[in-house]
Amino acid sequence: MADPQHQQRHPTQNLLQQKGGPSTSQVIAVVTLLPVGGVLLFLAGLTLAGSLIGLALTTPLFLIFSPVLVPAAITIGLAVLGFLSSGAFGVTALSSFSWIVNYFRQAKGPAKETMGFMRDRAKEAGQKVQDTARS
Repeated sequence: MADPQHQQRHPTQNLLQQKGGPSTSQVIAVVTLLPVGGVLLFLAGLTLAGSLIGLALTTPLFLIFSPVLVPAAITIGLAVLGFLSSGAFGVTALSSFSWIVNYFRQAKGPAKETMGFMRDRAKEAGQKVQDTARS
């Protein structure tokens, strides 16, 4: 049978069975955090109450002015959508132009070689025609 002194204990059991009670740092943490938590909870309740009162007061105004507010919101939404799509089209156009410029820059080297080759072939063909005409 295992010795009771060597049995493993859960860490919370060690805290609960400490001789001498909680440490000074634990007491200070509880003393400082309890009022802070209470104040924050109170402020959260005030904020909730203020939000509910504001909603109760403004709901009739929203219902009365909804024939104006709904079309205004739709108009503003469409305007924002137009500006965003305009910007997206502009960025797309700039990136397309950039791609085209880079493509032609890279294609310039092989094109020069091809043009030089074609020029040499044209000169040879012209020489052949001249030689044939002289003979």
